[in-house]
Amino acid sequence: MELYIAAIFWFAVLLLLHAYLIYPFSLRIFKLFKSRPFTADQDYFPSISILIAAYNEEKVIAERIENIKNLNFDFGKLELIIGSDCSSDRTSEIVQSKSKDYNWLKCVNFEQRRGKATVLNDLFKTAKNDILVFSDANTKFNKDALVKLVSEFDDQKVGGVCGRLVLEEPADDFDKTNRERLYWQYETQLKKLEGNLGTLIAANGGIYAIRKKLFTKFPVQVAITDDLFQTLAVLQQGFQFLYKYDAIAVEEVSKEIITEFRRKVRFATTNFQTLKFFGGLLIPKKILLSYAFFSHKVIRWFVPLLLILLLITNALLIDHQYFYKIIFYFQIGFYVSALVGFILNKLKINISIFSIIYYYVFTNLALLIGLYKFLMRKQVYIWNSTPR
Repeated sequence: MELYIAAIFWFAVLLLLHAYLIYPFSLRIFKLFKSRPFTADQDYFPSISILIAAYNEEKVIAERIENIKNLNFDFGKLELIIGSDCSSDRTSEIVQSKSKDYNWLKCVNFEQRRGKATVLNDLFKTAKNDILVFSDANTKFNKDALVKLVSEFDDQKVGGVCGRLVLEEPADDFDKTNRERLYWQYETQLKKLEGNLGTLIAANGGIYAIRKKLFTKFPVQVAITDDLFQTLAVLQQGFQFLYKYDAIAVEEVSKEIITEFRRKVRFATTNFQTLKFFGGLLIPKKILLSYAFFSHKVIRWFVPLLLILLLITNALLIDHQYFYKIIFYFQIGFYVSALVGFILNKLKINISIFSIIYYYVFTNLALLIGLYKFLMRKQVYIWNSTPR
């Protein structure tokens, strides 16, 4: 019996090591053998349609439109379509007013609230141009972000391109280590490695583009993560999905920890629901794609269960070898540190190591709750914007 428990323990250890260390390292190795010879034409300007679904975004929508107005792009080849999902504030009014000044701006006002996926499906029908750029109302593009993003479509093998999303901490945020930003830096490097191989698994919802002909209608009968869904749909059709590190967009992270936790739970729930549509990617028709999908998504999103499994099996092995006792006490200390981090966060005291451990456990707890909601079919079909 001890042998079986030990096997489960080391299996969990191996999967965790693979998700966080082995997988990123292996991508660096693969890059040595699979380089992308195509060099994008930086003067390539395809026609684009920017799609933004908005709900009660009166605080940021005018600034967002002005941000796009100031971009370095040929506006004869650009249209911005903003769909207001039955907003109860001045979002629609602001967009309609701005559209009188900018002939490239179109407001689509929906009188019934149906959710982001349905809004984007309808905006797709009105889009006229070859490349669809997806973004959010609270995102800001750097001046040359669009030019850099869409230049990669000069390569006909490319079906999608994701830009780099930079998280900006609130000015009054006491946590200067910024837990979310540290995690995001790791994710950014992972996306960069995947993008080098044309197998980016999950685009940033604030800045990504796909060919219009590859758009897959979002399912509306279930809650999904729209950016993940379109990324996997493009890859499933046999096209490359790249990561453009110098196509930069900026978003401010929420300073409310409860708000952020609820967002992560919702995000986790819809991610699990989205993965259900792409189980076929695990069948190794394209080995690298299947490997990336399994490593970045399947394993990573089941990390909470692996952590629980690791703790339970470790507890069962504690009296068999001194090594297991050391590891068990280390795990207990790790979770106690997370609790300390939680308390310090409440007191607005920042000690980096506790803050980072707390954020890691906090994120995986959200994943676990998201998995539970997915299994129990407790899903959110209509989104609320994060308080600005």
